[in-house]
Order: sequence, then structure tokens, then C-alpha cells
Amino acid sequence: MSSMVVTANGNDSKKFKGEDKMDGAPSRVLHIRKLPGEVTETEVIALGLPFGKVTNILMLKGKNQAFLELATEEAAITMVNYYSAVTPHLRNQPIYIQYSNHKELKTDNTLNQRAQAVLQAVTAVQTANTPLSGTTVSESAVTPAQSPVLRIIIDNMYYPVTLDVLHQIFSKFGAVLKIITFTKNNQFQALLQYGDPVNAQQAKLALDGQNIYNACCTLRIDFSKLVNLNVKYNNDKSRDYTRPDLPSGDGQPALDPAIAAAFAKETSLLGLPVAAVPGALSPLAIPNAAAAAAGRVGMPGVSAGGNTVLLVSNLNEEMVTPQSLFTLFGVYGDVQRVKILYNKKDSALIQMADGNQSQLAMNHLNGQKMYGKIIRVTLSKHQTVQLPREGLDDQGLTKDFGNSPLHRFKKPGSKNFQNIFPPSATLHLSNIPPSVAEEDLRTLFANTGGTVKAFKFFQDHKMALLQMATVEEAIQALIDLHNYNLGENHHLRVSFSKSTI
Repeated sequence: MSSMVVTANGNDSKKFKGEDKMDGAPSRVLHIRKLPGEVTETEVIALGLPFGKVTNILMLKGKNQAFLELATEEAAITMVNYYSAVTPHLRNQPIYIQYSNHKELKTDNTLNQRAQAVLQAVTAVQTANTPLSGTTVSESAVTPAQSPVLRIIIDNMYYPVTLDVLHQIFSKFGAVLKIITFTKNNQFQALLQYGDPVNAQQAKLALDGQNIYNACCTLRIDFSKLVNLNVKYNNDKSRDYTRPDLPSGDGQPALDPAIAAAFAKETSLLGLPVAAVPGALSPLAIPNAAAAAAGRVGMPGVSAGGNTVLLVSNLNEEMVTPQSLFTLFGVYGDVQRVKILYNKKDSALIQMADGNQSQLAMNHLNGQKMYGKIIRVTLSKHQTVQLPREGLDDQGLTKDFGNSPLHRFKKPGSKNFQNIFPPSATLHLSNIPPSVAEEDLRTLFANTGGTVKAFKFFQDHKMALLQMATVEEAIQALIDLHNYNLGENHHLRVSFSKSTI
């Protein structure tokens, strides 16, 4: 065990050379080089905090270097691995981190008092906050420095906001280490952790109250009482950018019970189902198409494109038609064109009006059952769906719906934007003429091949909720009966509902 004794400023120490070899064996002491002259102890400590407890620090001001000791070698390895993939910056300058030859730091405490005081203040904030602890952090402990974790609530969410969109927006203010998203009180919320409380402060100042897209998706940002997030899975609900090796999870809650208990005060995250994401995006290499899920953009930097074309596979080729795909995908956006592939009739390309709608349709329909088969929905590499050349018959496999009167989202600000829900067994029916009774609707829906479990008219009789036995039956009923002519010039409108009867 080589340890070293150095005086606080380190400049006059004969024992210390300040040159560690580049590729030393792992050590819990890290050697940090090329620091900007005016950097403080707090800023250097903040580099290590996301990875675990920082137990000692030594600044070599004259040499623009520092030594940082973490509680465990494992934490130091995670930190070095992370910063080898994402170059760390302090005050906009790149800095270099490597293992030290020394296995621990023995600093002369009387001379290193300032650094020790800073460490104690920071440790107080961390309050036994090693990455695995489930202890709640007392509010008073957070006063020495604000938390690096922000709690984000999104109001007026007429458009979906994905984890990748948040990452893209918040990365402008510093390295985002971890994000957890969840729904609480019917509101989309997120916890997002920076490497440094300073970044969290800047992001909060700049973004609180801003709209992500024009006239919707307003960010409400507060500091969280938590100072460290423990992410179990990398998928579309949670991500730890410092741990590319995490599994994507298989539908368990994203948090273990101890951590969830710590969260409970602030976010009651227990029992948060996390969708298992096929081929979860690898962290640190997020494709921009996914991040650019925004169709109408109010915030600079979230690109307006996004991929508008979806590839749908594992379709039931005996049953599927362009019209049935138009109706189902039309729940989540205005379908422009549908092409069932000529030499692979269990697959189709669907072009939506914007990248945001394609993202929404993919999130809600991937993994659902249509005509008895679980369909897969992914973003296609095609930019548009080609129509067949004039006079060429492709057996009705391609259809242009550009001018369809059935688009739900043509009118800006339409109520439909607020009523976008995942497929559910309960359907919302509207535009029912006065002459049509409950019995008629029950019979109509039973004829789609499912069982009607419950029915309830709204007061004015123009709308109703109708519950099928399964989500799959409800999807089938919506495909068959949306826009069904009930007579008296009333065409039935069918959507998925968030209510149950």
C-alpha cells in the first residue's frame, strides 16, 4: 500500500512529483490534470460525487492538478470509465482524469483545513448517500449546496415528451448523468441528475417556466431533496448515462423498495411499471432521430424533424389493410400514407404528419395485438412513403390518406391533443345520434368478435364509455367501428379512454 504524506499546497513537497503514469492499475485515488487556475475544491469534489462518497481531496494549485480519493475503488473505476467516454469539463476547459499510483491520500490535516471543511459540507449534503443507500436526505442537510438533482413536472402535455428530449434540452447546461421519468397524479414527471449542483442551478434558472414546444409542454422545475438517483435499468423510462452496462429491465419497477421508500415523500414512485424496451437505446450514443421527437418546436435546439415514417412488422397479412392501419395509427397522429410491403406482406410503412406523432404511435402501439398478432413498431430509415407510379397497380397495397377528412389532429389546439391515451379495454364513443340506444351499441360492438363488459352513457347521450373484455378486443372494435355510420348523418367516433366503468 503506497500512501503519501503531502502538505496542503503540495508545491514544496519533495515527495510528490505530480506525474502519474497514464495507465496505472485502478486505485480509489484519482489524479486530475489540466485544471483551470481558479477552480475550487467544491468543483473538483463535484466531479466525484455522482459516483460515490468522496473521502479526501488535495489541490496542487501551482501545478493545476488535484488528487481525489473516493471511498471505494469500484466508485473510482466507474468514474474513470464514465469520463473516458464523456470528457469532463470545468469552467469550459477539458480536464484529464486517471488512476493515481497512490492507494490512499494522507494529507496534513492542519494545512489542508479548507479542503477538509469543503469536504465535510459536501458530505453533509450527501448524508450517507452512497449510491445504494435508501436513506432519506433531511432537508436541512441540503443547505450547504443545492442538490444536483432537479425534479421536473410538465404541464399542458399535449405532445409526448420523451426521456431523450429531456436529455437533449438539459444537456445544454452540463453533463446529465441520470434521468428517471414517471407519472404521478396523472402528470408526467422526471428526476434528472447533473454531475454538479451548479449545472442544476443554471438549468433551473434558464428553463423553469419555458415551453418545450409552441404553446404546450411547460417545464416546472424544482431542486429535489434527493442528491443521488439510483437507476436500475436503461430504457425509455429511466437511464444512467454513467452505466452503459445496465440491463433494460423486464417490466419490474425501476427502483428497489429501499430507494423507493426514500423517494416516497417526494415522488411516491413505488410500483412504477417500466416497459421493457426491445433494444434499449445505448446510453452515450442516443440517435438524434429519437431525441428529435418534437414536431412543433418552441425551445431552441430541439430539432423539428424527427422521423415521420414508421416500420410496422409481424402484421397478420391475411387480415391487415391500409385502411385498418390508417384507423389504428390515426389515434396517435394524422396518417398521410400507408404502404404494405409487396414482398413482405406482414410489414408496412406508415407516414405520419410529423416526427412527434410517429414517436407517439410507436410508444403506444409497439407490442400491442392487432388481428391476433403482437405488432412491432420502429422508426423507419425512409423519409417518406413513395406512391406507386401512375397507372401501376400494386394491388391496393399503398394508399394516400393526405386529404382524408378523418384526421383527428388537423385543427391546431383541438381537444383531441389532450385525449391521447394508450390502448385500453375501455373505449370512448362520441357523436351518437339521439335515436341510438345502449342496446344498439352493445350489439354493434359485440359483432366485432369481442365481449362487451360494461356500458355507460354520458349525461347528454351524445357520448358513452364502453368496455370490452380485453385491450385486443377494444383495438379490433376501434378499427372496425371508428367512423361507422349510425344514420342521421352521424359517424361514430371511437378513442381509447383513461377511465374505467
